[in-house]
Amino acid sequence: MSRAKKIIIAIDGFSSTGKSTLAKHLAKEIGYVYVDTGAMYRAVAYYAMKEGLIDEKHFDKQALISDLDKITLSFQFNTDLGYSEIFLNNKNVESFIRSIEVSNMVSKVASVSEIREKLVEQQQKMALNKGIVMDGRDIGTVVFPEAELKLFMTASAEKRAHRRYKEMIDNGVQIEYESVLENVTSRDYLDTTRADSPLIKADDAIEIDNSDMTVEQTYALAMNLVKEKLS
Repeated sequence: MSRAKKIIIAIDGFSSTGKSTLAKHLAKEIGYVYVDTGAMYRAVAYYAMKEGLIDEKHFDKQALISDLDKITLSFQFNTDLGYSEIFLNNKNVESFIRSIEVSNMVSKVASVSEIREKLVEQQQKMALNKGIVMDGRDIGTVVFPEAELKLFMTASAEKRAHRRYKEMIDNGVQIEYESVLENVTSRDYLDTTRADSPLIKADDAIEIDNSDMTVEQTYALAMNLVKEKLS
């Protein structure tokens, strides 16, 4: 496998399919930069929640659009964790953006064209020199349609909800499985039906259904695909 050749690896797919975990592992193994675009949208959603611009009953889109110039997002590498964490206006918000409350709002925020336009522009700048692994919903279709390797992750809603539920319980979050499943199916609907950059599989993407695969099996399959592209 040639390390001199640099490519863009785009990983798209449904929520809780292990996109971020896979992307982190691949980037670390081949020495690439990892960008979690989902964290960027979550950070904007978190900002909107803190500013009172969105909740279960209302969403002031215009106010959030007007505030976009006040939102600065950056990634800083955490040597202890071995991956980058997201900062919102110079504050580490990695732990805050993973809550079920943010999960319930992020698809609404991500459906706003002006927000997507701003974040896509930032994402494209991050990969000017290639050598990047980026995961999200529209990386292979909108952000980097020219990416050399595109993966599309999927799994059954029930399997994904169970994974997310277990992760939250392990982190000390008290929540019912049904609430997690409802969040997963709701996000699926919003992600696939939004007017701007809906979640769809790129024609040249390789689909990986890991409903019955372990994290290790998913990684091994993806790593083989990466090696083929870099050889």
